[in-house]
Amino acid sequence: MEEQKIFGKLFNTIPLLSEDHLDVLLQTMEKDSALYLLIQAVKYGHESNVYSLGESEVISKCIRTLSKIETEGDNN
Repeated sequence: MEEQKIFGKLFNTIPLLSEDHLDVLLQTMEKDSALYLLIQAVKYGHESNVYSLGESEVISKCIRTLSKIETEGDNN
């Protein structure tokens, strides 16, 4: 079995197999994948020291709030 080469990594965590893979990701994006990608982007920005400590706390609270809302919505 031939191992696929990685074209790149989106937000340093999500492997992309080709430029077309990115296009497919964009064209088929739904609410759950959009939220996941947004969270990955924010985490990547935090790890790259893009945000101040206060900004990081606000973003962290936003993620926790959105994740809680999503989880509660799944239970209904």
